[in-house]
Amino acid sequence: MQELIARADKVARLLKQRGETLAVAESSTGGLIAAALLALPGASAYFLGGAVVYTQLARRVLLDIADISSLGIRASTEPYARLLAQTTRQRFSATWAVAESGATGPAGNRYGDPAGHSCIAVAGPNERAITLETGSGDRWPRWTCSRT
Repeated sequence: MQELIARADKVARLLKQRGETLAVAESSTGGLIAAALLALPGASAYFLGGAVVYTQLARRVLLDIADISSLGIRASTEPYARLLAQTTRQRFSATWAVAESGATGPAGNRYGDPAGHSCIAVAGPNERAITLETGSGDRWPRWTCSRT
């Protein structure tokens, strides 16, 4: 968790310097991204809120995103992470939103993605989505990977 907090500290400093805000939507990380950001003093200056959208029900209730198959996408993909980020940004009126969806482990998900698969997206003035493959089915070390 200390590595996550150190990374969150860099983000927090930039957000505070710029007077910008952030909201988070997480799936397989289960709130770890938000926890790292909220562990820092002064988080209320930039953190607006977040949602753990671990299930279809949570996605519908918390973000008002219904059946994604009708959109031609599925969870644990970059387009899905981008949709979560864009929707979260809009719902919270945030400068930025971060979203994550993946297969934590110990096994893969129902779509055939292996454990250690994660798609992360950022929505804001600029947008980006990436896929990380750690190859690990161990939940805890997965979120301390060395990629920046």
